[in-house]
Amino acid sequence: MLNNEIKRIGKRKTPSPVDVYKLLPRTICQKCGQRNCLAFAAKLVNKEVSLEDCPLLLEKEYEEAYKKLWKLLRPPVKEVTIGTDKNAVKIGGEFVMYRHELAYINPTAIAIDAADELPYDELLKRIKEIEDFSYTYLGQELKLNLIAIRSTSNDPTKFASTVKKVVENTNLPLVLCSFNPSLLAAGLKIIPERRPLLYAATKGNWVGMAQLALTYKCPLTVFAPNDLKLLKSMTKTLMKYGVEELVLDPGTFPYEGVQDTVKNFNMTRWISCREGDDLLGFPLIGTPISAWAEQEGTPEAAMWCEASIASLLITQYANLLIMHTLDGWALLPIVILRHNLYSDPRKPAAVEPGLRIFGEPNENSPVMFTTNFSLTYFAVSGDIEFSPITNKCYLLVIDSEGLGVRSAAARSSARKGGLTADMVAKAIKESGIEQKVKHRTLIIPGLVANLSDDITKLTGWKVLVGPSNSSELPKFLQENWYKSLKTPN
Repeated sequence: MLNNEIKRIGKRKTPSPVDVYKLLPRTICQKCGQRNCLAFAAKLVNKEVSLEDCPLLLEKEYEEAYKKLWKLLRPPVKEVTIGTDKNAVKIGGEFVMYRHELAYINPTAIAIDAADELPYDELLKRIKEIEDFSYTYLGQELKLNLIAIRSTSNDPTKFASTVKKVVENTNLPLVLCSFNPSLLAAGLKIIPERRPLLYAATKGNWVGMAQLALTYKCPLTVFAPNDLKLLKSMTKTLMKYGVEELVLDPGTFPYEGVQDTVKNFNMTRWISCREGDDLLGFPLIGTPISAWAEQEGTPEAAMWCEASIASLLITQYANLLIMHTLDGWALLPIVILRHNLYSDPRKPAAVEPGLRIFGEPNENSPVMFTTNFSLTYFAVSGDIEFSPITNKCYLLVIDSEGLGVRSAAARSSARKGGLTADMVAKAIKESGIEQKVKHRTLIIPGLVANLSDDITKLTGWKVLVGPSNSSELPKFLQENWYKSLKTPN
């Protein structure tokens, strides 16, 4: 069925820079910061700038052009906002099936559940664990995004009480989970301005859910498990009813149902991106938490199943996940996968160039350099920080345009830029390192040993060729550094 559907659907046409250029003011005013309107059009198509970056488009004279451009450039997957102000989470807003076609826009949001039957102390503990979950990866702080309050009691009073306790102890956006509109109404009365996501409308309760979404101006989930035809029909009905901010749930089936889960998510995204079907052009929500409802074996087995489904749905193509576990071994791979998938493949991950100081170095401390590629920098800095031999030193971070040492060296050898002795000399001069140390000895990565003579000629610094792998730095320094200080530069 999937192959037949793929053959049937034609590829959605992506606007070209020329298509966009025809609708721009074409005044060459350069108020957008680009050299001309065609350059601005190219950046618009690549999502590097927004329509609002052109001041003229915001004037009444170009109102119609703005509307046409907005329609031309709008994403096939609509962006939906959950929550308000700085705490809001945006989901959807995607333009492509595959990240190499452009880039993914809004990282998959992860909500952790909290049941309304939890004792107060346990509820507070769970909220704190959700808020405190944090992992620093390549200079970015990876965190969880929302709390999904589930009604397991089916008691409106108890549900409203739990909602009140949650909002008193966190500012995280919320998902309110029940198929009972009256029960969700009790929770919404507590937080009329918080714009939670309502989960979920079905073919049996959609009228009540739609009324709540319109009254409280909340986004609404549409739930039609394993039935894309019904999902599309309900979406059409809800849009006619006036509900425009929708999130689609085609069903998450653990264990033997995983194949159906992935197929439904793939088909929904394919139809919206390739065929341009607006009725399925909304963010997708997955519920890996369902692994616990059909738990087979130990809790660890349920966690493993939940984490496995979450990883599948992050790649294909969930914009929001509801999960249960807070165990680091299950969540950490998920948030790292999310970060890697939603980084922009057009731009190498880079850190700011400049001088880094580790510990409290003195005038005799080692001076080294590396490139500003994130993986390289954090590998080197990690090896420096956690060794008592290297944790007092200076590290020059060279602007290699986000290339690692090996790639930068290869480009330099091909005379296509990369890493050169001139760049090292410039970094030494601009960093002020010559005022911090009395020696003139620089340790360079073994992968760029060929630069040593040129660096010495340009800077007057003695060069020590270090190891190719930063994990070998402690041994290298122990054997070579203080010996080098006794040798005249």
